[in-house]
Amino acid sequence: MAPSNVLAGARVVLPTGIVDGGEVTVDGDRIVPARPGAAPASALDLTGHWVVPGFVDMHNHGGGGTSFANGTADEILHAVQTHRLHGTTTLVASTVTGDMDALAQQAGLLSELAEQGEIAGVHFEGPFISPCRKGAHAEDLLRDPDPAEVRKLLDAARGRAKMVTLATELPGGLDSVRLLVEHGVIAAIGHTDATFEQTVEAIDAGATVATHLFNAMPGLGHRAPGPIAALLADPRVTVELINDGTHLHPAALELAFHHAGAARVAFITDAMDAAGFGDGEYRLGPLAVEVKDGVARLVEGGSIAGSTLTLDRAFQRAVTVDGLPVEDVVRAISANPAVLLGVDHEVGSLEPGKYADLVVLDEEFALKGVMRRGEWIVEPALG
Repeated sequence: MAPSNVLAGARVVLPTGIVDGGEVTVDGDRIVPARPGAAPASALDLTGHWVVPGFVDMHNHGGGGTSFANGTADEILHAVQTHRLHGTTTLVASTVTGDMDALAQQAGLLSELAEQGEIAGVHFEGPFISPCRKGAHAEDLLRDPDPAEVRKLLDAARGRAKMVTLATELPGGLDSVRLLVEHGVIAAIGHTDATFEQTVEAIDAGATVATHLFNAMPGLGHRAPGPIAALLADPRVTVELINDGTHLHPAALELAFHHAGAARVAFITDAMDAAGFGDGEYRLGPLAVEVKDGVARLVEGGSIAGSTLTLDRAFQRAVTVDGLPVEDVVRAISANPAVLLGVDHEVGSLEPGKYADLVVLDEEFALKGVMRRGEWIVEPALG
């Protein structure tokens, strides 16, 4: 099928709502205003399909058998391409807890790829997290969030750090939040054992994201509500959700959407090497992981170790299983993370002037096409 610069006939999800029989016009790598009159004969007829913005994943550790935490440049690009094939046209590469010097070295490599436009930046998840809620992080490498050490990682990322996940109740946590805010980096509360009151204090200091809400933090309690209640209640906070059917019960996802609203939810993958690759034995940082039936767990202890999720599956599940409105899913999977990352002037919605990043879905919300910057990565096969 010859590529066309006009996509016609689909249900197009715009910031203003759903347009039946809509049209998206692409010129080069950008979306441009639709031309007056009927779509040209050369237009790609997408009747019976959906066109939605390319997905934006702000928390992703790898895929296709390779990791952002310790991969080479070629391996990182392979992982990025794996997720592009599943609709993620903008991706932040996440690290895991490791030796500080090794983290700084990897941040330097990731920043080069960010400068080339291959990734949208760097997310440091660990080592500044609670040993009580370490999940799939090496306990012997954890440390308190000393602002000087946080600054070391920011410097290594050369202005490409987008987010740092912290247990803000640890010594130095609040000062580190303030440092991140000062440098325009998202302070995310996660892998935390904080109380409700400590979480409120961290939000007041400038934290704006909940790293994979519900996971790696105390549960809701009726006398000790913990961080979940504070993070859901505060309008300044966006909550990450891993919608793979393993990390969250559907009722927990419904609770998050009910209390935070679609404007404050960001779907993420938290993917590790096995995403888009398959079951087997892997490593997450220094830790051994076994993936069985698509679920990644540490060999020692059995903790969930990231996910094998891709965002096309998260989208389909959100609509067909969770029953969320398509417009809300688009906000959570594209628009909201783009705003948080400060790239919403370029991506996150189908508006003239933005990159032509889009995903074509069929009536069952299965992925049928992916365009990134005006080029088909997955060309729609419509017959």
